[in-house]
Amino acid sequence: MSPPLSVPPRPQLAVPPSPRFKLLGRPVGGPRSLWAWPLLLSLLFVAGVLVWMIRSEADERDARRAELISDALTLEAQLSGALEAETARLKALADDMGVHHTGPESFDRHALLLDGLRRFWVSVTWVDAQGRIVAQVPDDALPANAPLRAGSSERGRAGHLSVGLPGKKGLLVARYSYASLLRQRVPWWLARKYDIRVLDSADDVIAATVDGERAPDQLWYRKAMGPAMAQGWLELAARERVTPWWRTLPMALMGGFLLLVAAASWMLRRQMLGVERAERAWRTEAAWRTAMEDSLAVGLRARDLDGRLVYVNKTMADMLGYQPEELIGQMPPMPYWPQDEQEESMRRHLRNMAGQAPREGYESRWQHRDGHVLDVMVFEARLVDAQGRHIGWMASVLNITERKRLEERERRQADTMAHHSRLTMLGEVASTLAHELNQPLSAITSYNAGVLNALQRHDHPDPLLLGALQRLGEQAAHAGRIVKRIREFLTRREPQRERGDINQIVRAAMDLQRRDLLRHGVVLNLQFDCALPSVLVDPILIEQVAANLVRNACDALAMRTGSRQLQVVTALAPDGRFVKVQVTDNGPGLGGQSIETLCAPFFSTKAEGMGMGLAICRSIVELHYGALDAEEAPGGGAVFSFTVPCWREGESFDMDDMDDTAFESPAAVDTSVLDIAATPKESAS
Repeated sequence: MSPPLSVPPRPQLAVPPSPRFKLLGRPVGGPRSLWAWPLLLSLLFVAGVLVWMIRSEADERDARRAELISDALTLEAQLSGALEAETARLKALADDMGVHHTGPESFDRHALLLDGLRRFWVSVTWVDAQGRIVAQVPDDALPANAPLRAGSSERGRAGHLSVGLPGKKGLLVARYSYASLLRQRVPWWLARKYDIRVLDSADDVIAATVDGERAPDQLWYRKAMGPAMAQGWLELAARERVTPWWRTLPMALMGGFLLLVAAASWMLRRQMLGVERAERAWRTEAAWRTAMEDSLAVGLRARDLDGRLVYVNKTMADMLGYQPEELIGQMPPMPYWPQDEQEESMRRHLRNMAGQAPREGYESRWQHRDGHVLDVMVFEARLVDAQGRHIGWMASVLNITERKRLEERERRQADTMAHHSRLTMLGEVASTLAHELNQPLSAITSYNAGVLNALQRHDHPDPLLLGALQRLGEQAAHAGRIVKRIREFLTRREPQRERGDINQIVRAAMDLQRRDLLRHGVVLNLQFDCALPSVLVDPILIEQVAANLVRNACDALAMRTGSRQLQVVTALAPDGRFVKVQVTDNGPGLGGQSIETLCAPFFSTKAEGMGMGLAICRSIVELHYGALDAEEAPGGGAVFSFTVPCWREGESFDMDDMDDTAFESPAAVDTSVLDIAATPKESAS
């Protein structure tokens, strides 16, 4: 009788439902697998017997191999000893020939030589000190059936033994038969037990006790021969083979036993078909439910009362970049909580576990597996079992990241429209001011001219007063030209470009800013290239660009303590079609800002600035088909530069005629052109 159903620590929501759960009050997992227990136990028993048989076979093989190695070492020692003994007999023959002064005519009748030929010598050759054959026994000229050639008919390859004759009179070389050596020196019981072969270093058979190749399943061992038979190997292969464990009688008995157990298990399995059909129907229904949940665009999450994730659907797992199996079982802190919001996420989790989650849902920020942040809307609800007991919390999760992004884009578009409205209004104000300033400037010029003419009619006019009035007239006229050009600029008229000297234009801009330079204590260093070609520019507008860059540098240097240096350099750009003006200071630098940010309308690093100076300068430079750039100075500070086109005789300046390099950012220009030692310069400070 199965125990009563108890409330598990997690909700019964695994997908698909596991067969371990109870169905209709009875444990499904127990009866379903009960039929396999006898078969499993039988397999374990058979596996134990197989392990024992395999180990027994391995032990038997190890014992036979140890015996094989021992016999191989013994036989190798015997054969090596036999060869050493034959070498000693050959040495005795050589010594005896030296004592009795044996000649070639009596060499073939020597007793020691004939004794060696009767054993397993094939032939003996006497070689003198010059390497010539003195005598050979048996002689190759003898008939094949001659008594002295009885050993030479032995089949197989032969070896050689050599010793020197006394008094360095030559060598005795004895050729012996490996086959005769094996036949005479291998014990009969060893020859019946093993297939014995002698091989060379190339694994070619020199001599053997049997014909044919070694069988693949034979147990064998190979031992290197001693010094008497260098580069030779002795191989022993056992004739008696170890019976594999799978061909033994116990194996057949165990096979029959397994067949009987399998038949009994099959009969037990038939009795469980009804239960399995019910379980399949239940799992099919669960699979349908899972398919419906996975087809939703809403993420589903279930947690038990401890906050452990017990279920997530595929939508939520894909939303976070995980697999459902990776999230199920996780406890707070969750892997999808942002690292910088762990405490806030934990407080929200404890609030939800206490049942205080807002019924209308709440927004949260989760982190995808790849690191990007998601905005989600979460709706929490109580999770109850079939008996109505509270066992956890179920949540629906909506990904509102795209909606938030659209809202943010709409807000930015509204800000952009307001920004454009401000720009339009600023243009109207600037146009109105330029229009209204014409009258006062004209009046100032007229009054100044009248006063100047009245003073000049006196006999002794004050020179200082005359000079001041002349400069006042010049500045008023200059202001009028500036206002006129601003009006033309605001009405989208092309600048009045003419041939000019960039050095004179920049020097005029410096004269306008000389009072600010003195007030801030800035040391000005002008480095003008006197060999520069003429430029095609609107002098008034370019003068305003240079003056604005110098004024900005003075404002930046005003915040610096110590030496305040400002350098203005004119040079030819590397392409030869543009002239470059560069303003360098040793102030605080750009602060990481790019030229795009610095030239944005209404962006300013000064508290009282309007943020339009650099924007206007960039527009003026681009109207001249040049480029404005900014970068950090190598020694600290900022470098602002702009380029203007050169004037060419008989050539009109057309933007379509310029190649891509003409509009290259000055930051990419080779700074070697600014070397003041390369071209003649004039300097002032």
